[in-house]
Amino acid sequence: MTECGLTNLAVCLPEKFFEFIVSLLNAPIQPLLNFTQSLLTEPVNINTFQPLWAIIISMISLFYGLFFLFAGFNLMVSGYDSAKRENAKTWLRNVVLMILCVQASFIIYDLLIEFSGLLTQGVLNLIDPKFFLLTVDNVVNFGLQIALLVPYIAVLLLTIILLGLRYLFVMVGVVLFPLGIFLYFIPPTQSYGKLVLNLLLVTIFVPFFDGIILFGASALLGISIFANFKIVVAIVAFLSVSLLMVLLIIFAIIKAAMGVMNSDIGRGVKMATKFFK
Repeated sequence: MTECGLTNLAVCLPEKFFEFIVSLLNAPIQPLLNFTQSLLTEPVNINTFQPLWAIIISMISLFYGLFFLFAGFNLMVSGYDSAKRENAKTWLRNVVLMILCVQASFIIYDLLIEFSGLLTQGVLNLIDPKFFLLTVDNVVNFGLQIALLVPYIAVLLLTIILLGLRYLFVMVGVVLFPLGIFLYFIPPTQSYGKLVLNLLLVTIFVPFFDGIILFGASALLGISIFANFKIVVAIVAFLSVSLLMVLLIIFAIIKAAMGVMNSDIGRGVKMATKFFK
């Protein structure tokens, strides 16, 4: 920073004036950026829903005995039929894996959230913090930043809203996670389990992909053609982040829904629909 003195007042005063204007313009932006970074990197606190998770686990555990009885019965009646014995063993193995995963689902879910936060933080640390703030780089940039200040704030607010909704869904997801595991290990409902698990995993790890988009946008400023349009690049980057979150969740739902329709239950529903037409 240039120190003002009698010998450089002509240069220093305009520079200080522009720095003061930029600091005023950044005043409403900095809290929004801090909140956005917090939503992207801070692990979601799922302890609030731990009592509800415990209730879901208790309800699921009522089926453990029935599944073991079913597996044992199939193993006994299979006789010398190797295919039936193999199916019974597979079912028994799946029941054991299901019990272990369901009982440890809270820890697994928390570890996934922590891992996502670390990945995202690692990517965001590669970005120059000044990329998100208004700066006095040149006349073109300064004029664009003033003209596009309101749209930039609006885009940041949109991103915060979507990230906030994602935060709430991930928080509630700790209750759905054991249910998704439970459904996944039951052959007739495996597609529904995939639907729940895919949706939760996409929602958990979407900040990592958001961080990659922001890093790529910041790297574009190293190219001369984009250097004079910093505020435009930042706005497009945050719009892309918002759009990515929506598209990934929609894609996960559509993909899982197609799997459900192609399952035995889905085909049964189709046949029933045709029958009643």
